[in-house]
Amino acid sequence: MFKKEKKNYIFITHSPQETKKIAKNLINFLLKNKNFFPNPKIIFLKGKLGSGKTTFLQGFVAPLKIKEKILSPTFVIIKRFKINKKRCNFTTFYHIDCYRLKNEKEILNLNFKEIISDPKNIVAIEWPEKIRKILPKKGIKIYFQILDLKRRKIKIKFNV
Repeated sequence: MFKKEKKNYIFITHSPQETKKIAKNLINFLLKNKNFFPNPKIIFLKGKLGSGKTTFLQGFVAPLKIKEKILSPTFVIIKRFKINKKRCNFTTFYHIDCYRLKNEKEILNLNFKEIISDPKNIVAIEWPEKIRKILPKKGIKIYFQILDLKRRKIKIKFNV
């Protein structure tokens, strides 16, 4: 599905299960091709409420053997999860939701700079446009579009 090419990938999914499968394929690709994309792995998820961002992340973390259920951290802003996969270069997955933030200073008070600079982390950021001034340039940008009740368009862009 994914190749060692820095290009855009576009998918149309017809169910949450298909969305999760694409996400699983993405993390498996990143884990197998460690030098393709620099560490820490930072993923930017953009899309309207209900467009599939959290569903995507549920599939994304499945191969990492995270025990806790992945839910949107809208009210707590940052959730931290221990990665339990053996033979993995990563120890922590961070799920950050910037939807409720008023400005970049709010996230800086939550050790954001340290989180996005640690090479042992995988960081997923929902609503990155809210803090775009302080985001790193490199990352995987994932755009979600609602096509109808069940279908979603997912565009994955490697900005490495």
